[in-house]
Amino acid sequence: MAKRAVGTFEVKLTPQGSADPAEGSTLARMSIEKRFLGDLEATGKGEMLSAAGGVKGSAGYVAIERVTGTLGGLSGSFVLQHNGTMTRGEPHLVIAVVPDSGSGQLAGLAGRMTIAIADGEHSYEFEYTLPEAP
Repeated sequence: MAKRAVGTFEVKLTPQGSADPAEGSTLARMSIEKRFLGDLEATGKGEMLSAAGGVKGSAGYVAIERVTGTLGGLSGSFVLQHNGTMTRGEPHLVIAVVPDSGSGQLAGLAGRMTIAIADGEHSYEFEYTLPEAP
């Protein structure tokens, strides 16, 4: 049965090198540092690649992020894979657990996360499953 975790998070993005502008697009790379609060008490660390299109509000990014801490009272780590696009301000984002990336008590974790940003505050909703204990 799927479980649901909710909470907030803080994120720090740090540019890695200079952005690479060209006609029609700009490429960039950033490191990610996060602190999750709520049902997921954890830190996240990862890397992001992004591309901004030539039209305002159009962009895309991919990222890999290792999350380490506790989820619903269980400790371990897992990896999230991000795939996001924005078309003239309309976002589409998929954040999924990389299969078999869970460790410790989170071994076998599967799931998807959604994020929301309102008034500068970041929040998450994480639908996940874990294997039944023997």
